[in-house]
Amino acid sequence: MKQSATPHNNAPLKIAATLFVGLQYLLPHHLLSWLMHAVTRIEARGVKETLIRRVIDWYQVDMQEALESDPTKYRSFNDFFTRALHPEARPITQESHLLACPADGTLSQAGDIKDGRLFQAKGHDYSLLELLGGDPEMSRLFKDGGFATIYLSPRDYHRVHMPYGGRLKKMVHVPGRLFSVNETTCQRVPRLFARNERVICLFDTDIGPMAVILVGAIFVSSIETVWAGAVTPARQSVRTWRYGQQPEPTTVALKKGEEMGRFNMGSTVILLFGRDAVDWIDDFSAGSTLKMGEAVATIT
Repeated sequence: MKQSATPHNNAPLKIAATLFVGLQYLLPHHLLSWLMHAVTRIEARGVKETLIRRVIDWYQVDMQEALESDPTKYRSFNDFFTRALHPEARPITQESHLLACPADGTLSQAGDIKDGRLFQAKGHDYSLLELLGGDPEMSRLFKDGGFATIYLSPRDYHRVHMPYGGRLKKMVHVPGRLFSVNETTCQRVPRLFARNERVICLFDTDIGPMAVILVGAIFVSSIETVWAGAVTPARQSVRTWRYGQQPEPTTVALKKGEEMGRFNMGSTVILLFGRDAVDWIDDFSAGSTLKMGEAVATIT
């Protein structure tokens, strides 16, 4: 019979995790991300092909899913990292009463927003108001609503798609830190997702308000949306773009399954829905491996 690990055996792992997280408080997050941005866009064949091959081998990336399966054909590492897939590789659930998963990844948490707070990990939660950049009007839309947090690892497909059709109401860039968003950091950094830089995309839908939040992380050199490109304002203050109304009357309407954004390197997507809008499916639980397009909730 397999014996459980003793506290003594776990001690080195706990020390390593503490050092890993502690170091992140000291690192120049944005400088490192700027450097990563430069490196991942190098087009010199020797550099970019070495980086691509290392990631494919290390993370066992299935290139047969990619629209371009030949690693040498990518212009840069970032082109490879944000690669398109064959449409049949990620079928989108077509049932009108089902919500589609927005990205490949691992489910970190899902549940109800209780007393204005979202569960992060054991011993940690964070404020909905803070997550939404201190916007009380937007926070009221999701009072007692539902949320899901999906972590994208380096091996995953890094384009983000619409879980449900909607019309973009506004986009908000909230500056912040760039802590890692892996499980170890989630368990040890309080209010992680409300502290990291993020882009909030608020949509009007047939089932009420829906927010798709793209959360940055260390080495995430930029976040992009299909309607605005790279969202990296120079000033370190909250900035809002409004759509379908003055002074920016541009209308952005996307169907379920359409691409809405992408990460240049891995990070996290947080979904928000209004009260009683969706019910997460039974096997949608923390630690579940997810594929973009599969059903994750029923519409109530």
